[in-house]
Amino acid sequence: MVVTPAFANIAQNRINQDSPAKIADSQILYESGRFAEAVESLQQAVQAYQQQGDTLKQAVALSNLSLAYQHLGDWQKAQIAITKSLDLQGFQQQSTTNKNLAVLAQTLDIQGRLQLLTGKAEASLATWTQTEDIYTKLGDKNSIALTQVYQAQALRNQGFNKQAIDKLSQVNQTLESQGDSLAKAAVLLSLGDTLENVGDLEKSRLALEQSLAIYQSLKLPQNMALSLLSLGNNARIQQKNQQAIALYQQTFEISTSPLTKVKARLNHLNLLIAEKQFAAAQILIPEIHSLLAQLPPSRPSIYARINFAHSLGSLNTPNSQIAQLLATSVQQARSLDDIRAEAYALGNLGTLYEKTQQFSEAMKLTQQALVLAQTSNAPEITYLWQWQMGRLFKAQGNFNRAIAPSAVPKAIAAYDAAIETLDSLRTDLVAVNQDIQFNFRDNVEPIYRESVALILQNSGEKPNVQTLDKARTRIEALQLAELDNFFREACLEGQRVLLDQLVDKENPNTAILYPIILPEKLEVIVKIPQQPLRHHTVKKSQVEIERTLAQLREYILEPDRTEEVQALSQEVYNWLIKPLESDLITAKVNTLVFVLDGALRNIPLAALYDGEKYLVEKYAVALSLGLQLLAPKPLAQTPVKVLAAGLVQPPPDFPTFPPLPGIKLEFDLIAQTGASTKKLLDKDFTSSSLENNVNTVPFNVLHLATHGQFSSRPEETFILANDGTINVLEFDNLLRSQTDTSRQILELLVLSACQTATGDNRATLGLAGTAIKAGARSTVASLWHINDQSTAILIGEFYNELVNGKVTKAEALRRAQVKLLTKYPNYSRPGYWAAYVLVGNWF
Repeated sequence: MVVTPAFANIAQNRINQDSPAKIADSQILYESGRFAEAVESLQQAVQAYQQQGDTLKQAVALSNLSLAYQHLGDWQKAQIAITKSLDLQGFQQQSTTNKNLAVLAQTLDIQGRLQLLTGKAEASLATWTQTEDIYTKLGDKNSIALTQVYQAQALRNQGFNKQAIDKLSQVNQTLESQGDSLAKAAVLLSLGDTLENVGDLEKSRLALEQSLAIYQSLKLPQNMALSLLSLGNNARIQQKNQQAIALYQQTFEISTSPLTKVKARLNHLNLLIAEKQFAAAQILIPEIHSLLAQLPPSRPSIYARINFAHSLGSLNTPNSQIAQLLATSVQQARSLDDIRAEAYALGNLGTLYEKTQQFSEAMKLTQQALVLAQTSNAPEITYLWQWQMGRLFKAQGNFNRAIAPSAVPKAIAAYDAAIETLDSLRTDLVAVNQDIQFNFRDNVEPIYRESVALILQNSGEKPNVQTLDKARTRIEALQLAELDNFFREACLEGQRVLLDQLVDKENPNTAILYPIILPEKLEVIVKIPQQPLRHHTVKKSQVEIERTLAQLREYILEPDRTEEVQALSQEVYNWLIKPLESDLITAKVNTLVFVLDGALRNIPLAALYDGEKYLVEKYAVALSLGLQLLAPKPLAQTPVKVLAAGLVQPPPDFPTFPPLPGIKLEFDLIAQTGASTKKLLDKDFTSSSLENNVNTVPFNVLHLATHGQFSSRPEETFILANDGTINVLEFDNLLRSQTDTSRQILELLVLSACQTATGDNRATLGLAGTAIKAGARSTVASLWHINDQSTAILIGEFYNELVNGKVTKAEALRRAQVKLLTKYPNYSRPGYWAAYVLVGNWF
């Protein structure tokens, strides 16, 4: 949502007393959403003022005309009008001495909005910074606050969510002691939307509720509707679907804007479709058709039609009806000369033709959409049509064998271009354009997987080293994109250190495995020290692989399923390890590092079984994201200093978490190894005490023994302290000052009682995310919750090997797991020892 500057006025009076009726009429028309009529009225006002020779009032009318044109998506006329307005005010020649600064500031507000809507976010930020300077000279605090809201929008549209939040939080604090005002509510609404963007949903909800309360006190129903709409989106993300539907209904009932009503109904419809409530969804369709018919052409109304077309595609609506909706969107975009909207509409029409296998027409439409998207510098749309071109080339090759040889390279080139565009974005794709329906799993992940499949398919039975390297690099890029999406920001910046170099030069006994799950097969790319890349193929479909892995994950927690677990583990062992066995032995490999993909992340690889032994009995095992951001440095070379925080008794507000009495033994065993240890236990373990100790205690290992959960949803990834949860998004703030004020590096983060979220196939994103946020070189954590007595023993053995054995982290974990397996009959099942995984640097 773009907060709109107010209708410009003279000397801060909304309607000047001596203004002709046309100005008053145009404002009424504008505020009721009748933008085409407002344009006609304002054009007449401009002519009247020109005849009167009243330059200032003419400039005001022109800036308002630009604003009305913007709502219609007529960017060219909007630009002409705002340029004329600024010229009349002598902005370019004497902006600093302009006598009517209030009018100039309002005009610049409207120019900033135009720049933002036409993809010039940097220019809009500069414009609104100028505007803030003017309002500061005028001492207009409310207008300063609104200008900072606009600046935050510009930052958000560039993906700089954190900067936007900082700016909005600052201005919110400034306004906090003041009475209710439009500016105060606008700041809170924008803050709530931006916090939602980064996944901080509770703070988002509170800000949105405060904005709603202020709008209610000011009796502004349309603004109330915007807060309600955002609150509905917040509830929907949290999967509080009934609450979201109620909020969308409230939005619809209270809104005076047809566009807001349409957005509420479309969100309601999308939610019903996601829940497979198709009968209820069908009821909304005629009403949405009617609402869309009432909307004047504008970019938001065009995107609303396309959104509706997407939804109808999920409801078995005849293709002819969907095509008509999209064709209307194309016509409206052309009538407005809105190149971006036309690109988006044409591409979606091409998608419809692709689904009906009318490939020639689909290709023509997609090519047109791609050219327009590139012309209008819209990467968030461009990559979609590059991907679509790739699919179409591939499909034409499959359906027409005569052109197959040339189609596949063209398809690969199109996929390469799509991924290059995605890489150039490297910001929150959701924030780039909120009107575009976006889902990472549907819109981004398949591009990487389909690309890898195509690359390997095109290379025959024995792909060369360059092809294998391209395939694994692409999967690494997918992991990076997943983490960016998890945090809603480009969170991993820095110099990549190739794992091959670490293996060939510094870890000659380590092999790296990249298993890649493709729709029809599993590809395993392998790096063995001092050898070129190699690979093998497992002819199992993604469905079969995921079914086997899900069953293994389920059975490993059940005490009477040992035989089934070993059978399933042996099957996975045969996929990944068996084809390499002899080569690993010859190369004297003792450590296996896995760059895991998809559902493979949720199973304990240490428990793979060769028919006689578990993998952990033969190899140390570690997981990697495929890239390293910190210089490698073995922990064994430095004294181990532990900051340990634990919670035996969860706080009363969290009754579902049982006590963890084994933590005291765990801490005692760590201390007995001789490691320097500072302990925070129970009441001493709060978020603030942890932060204080992080900033004052020298440590290189942070050990957190408490309940927690990893999830693919950042708002559901947390650890529990005595004063409540510490969200993964708060780790950055908690540890940031430590890294700023100290040169010590967090070598190891240990999370000894956390678990991955049940039923979440991508929950290890939360595990990787926690490690990233903590700035840890390595993380040891568990995939599921384990008996805390066995945990204490395993953790104690791990630290003993780390401190006294002077071995690598991966080897220390291996020895601890083997000890539990072989020396403790009560804990010999994989369910007790296999859950622990090491992520990151393994040495």
